[in-house]
Amino acid sequence: MTAGQGRSLLPAHAECPIVLSSPSRPSGVSLRLPRPIFRNITRVALALAALAAPAALAQDVRIDIPRSDKQLREKLEGALLTKELIRTDDPTAQDIVAAAQADYQRVLTVLYDEGYFGGTVSILVDGREAAELSPFTAPARVDEVLYRIRQNRRFAFGRAQIGPLAPGTTPPEGFTPGDGARTAIVQSAIDGAIADWREVGHAKARIARSDIAARHPANRLDVAIGVDPGPRLRFGQLRISGNEDVRTERIRAIAGLPTGEVFHPEEIDRSTRRLRRTEAFSAVALREADSARPDDTLDIEATVSEAPPRRIGFGAELSSVEGATLSAYWLHRNLLGGAERFRIEGEVAGIDGGAEGIDYRLRTEFRRPATLSPDSDLLIHFELESLDEPQFGSDTAEFVVGLDRILTDRLEVFGGAGLRYAESETLFGTRSYTHLILPLRAEYDRRDSELNPASGYYLSGTAMPFAALDGGASGLRLTADARAYRGFGPNDRVVLAGRLQLGTLVGPDLREAVPDDLFFSGGGGTVRGQDYQSLGIFVPSLRDISGGRSFVGLSAELRTRVSENFSVVGFYDRGYIGRDAFPDADSPSHAGAGLGVRYDTGLGPIRLDVATPVTGGDAGQDLFFYIGIGQAF
Repeated sequence: MTAGQGRSLLPAHAECPIVLSSPSRPSGVSLRLPRPIFRNITRVALALAALAAPAALAQDVRIDIPRSDKQLREKLEGALLTKELIRTDDPTAQDIVAAAQADYQRVLTVLYDEGYFGGTVSILVDGREAAELSPFTAPARVDEVLYRIRQNRRFAFGRAQIGPLAPGTTPPEGFTPGDGARTAIVQSAIDGAIADWREVGHAKARIARSDIAARHPANRLDVAIGVDPGPRLRFGQLRISGNEDVRTERIRAIAGLPTGEVFHPEEIDRSTRRLRRTEAFSAVALREADSARPDDTLDIEATVSEAPPRRIGFGAELSSVEGATLSAYWLHRNLLGGAERFRIEGEVAGIDGGAEGIDYRLRTEFRRPATLSPDSDLLIHFELESLDEPQFGSDTAEFVVGLDRILTDRLEVFGGAGLRYAESETLFGTRSYTHLILPLRAEYDRRDSELNPASGYYLSGTAMPFAALDGGASGLRLTADARAYRGFGPNDRVVLAGRLQLGTLVGPDLREAVPDDLFFSGGGGTVRGQDYQSLGIFVPSLRDISGGRSFVGLSAELRTRVSENFSVVGFYDRGYIGRDAFPDADSPSHAGAGLGVRYDTGLGPIRLDVATPVTGGDAGQDLFFYIGIGQAF
């Protein structure tokens, strides 16, 4: 293939082969298009582009391509190095010439991908063919780069054959005689055929024969690909290297590679994710051995790099009503040499706030991966909490043992058993509680980002049956949290986010319930713009409010990005509290609304919200401020 003034991309004889070569990876082969004859000059020019030369910004980069459709023109413009160079840099004439010479190959790639195999390409730098310019004598100034492209007629597939294919599979749509011949379709057929064979155990499937010819008189591309699936293989041993403090047998157990079972590439990906999920490794790579063993087993080689075992972190949040919240944690990622995580975290909330007092929480958690199965973690936690809330005070101790299981990449469930002891003081008096608890939790995450989502949804739910061991009331506490996100415009510049929160307590009445099991509304986690825990159930005989046995919370946000890092947000929150296990039409409610700004740090947005009540006698009169890290939901 040649490129230059009026020269054909492909010789005009009956057949012109396009070379296929097998890659080093077993996942497929790649099309290698013929390179311009000036490739060596281009490499030299690119290397010399960094040398000092007089600045010479190109005034104009134009494409002259008659009878082109909008899609082809857009793809060509997006492929040009000269356009990208001028947009992002202050190029010299040397840079522009080097970019123009490299663009021959990029233009050919676009044309081939769109099915044009018989056209010509000429790139003129101030009227001179770029391929003929010496990299050692670049002009002092460049005023215009003109791409003169004649694509001629689009080719169609004459023959479109690939095989043998894995049972039950077919070539991709578009890979049939008469359809437009595009290199991407050919590559897709090749990659798909190899991937299909690998998914039924033929790990070393490869392309054994390729015959691709462009027939110019007929504007036809004939493709015939022969596939060698190779033997059906089973997983061999997992060979591990790179570990120092994490024991090899524990790495093997966590990876859970199904030794002896039929090969499937997803199993390698699943083992990789399991090892990364422990957070004990800063890097994990699994690759197949170069060749199978005589017994048709294929070993997998795992290379790991261990992360620093210890980590500390902290967080802060500020509300004009609830005050400041400070939190910190200490984490060990490999406590016993088997990638066990041990975490101690503490939190102090209500510092200098409008609530009754300061809340304290201390929690320790031990997590052992690959307990009973590779996707199940043993979880043991112990928690002490002291709450001094506006409507009650309580001291609680809780101990739970359970299993956290990853069902899919997006679905996680937890089940456990434990004990809870609480002493509380409410408007009904002082009581103590001893409960056997069975906490259950499920979480399903389809968001595109955990820290700053623009699409998808998130669902979580908890169920905690409890049995009183001290003669009190037994029951069941349920909660649910559903969030959804939808982006609009270029790069999701506008995002509509919504949230629904539900809670119910079945069994104990208001007097018998552990106060922390009841529900209040108001504040940063429920309704911004309303006082913290200001909405509950009014008890006429005591002329005060108690938490309710049910809760419904609704929130909506409209997030608009105004610059690369800054966004503005408008929001509306509403909350309902019910006396019974389900709210009714007479349940009290309140609402708040406001505006906020977000500054994206890359680790999560810094959030500032200003809210005001929109219901009640003080609607629009008070302002509440909320500062934190991360979106409100």
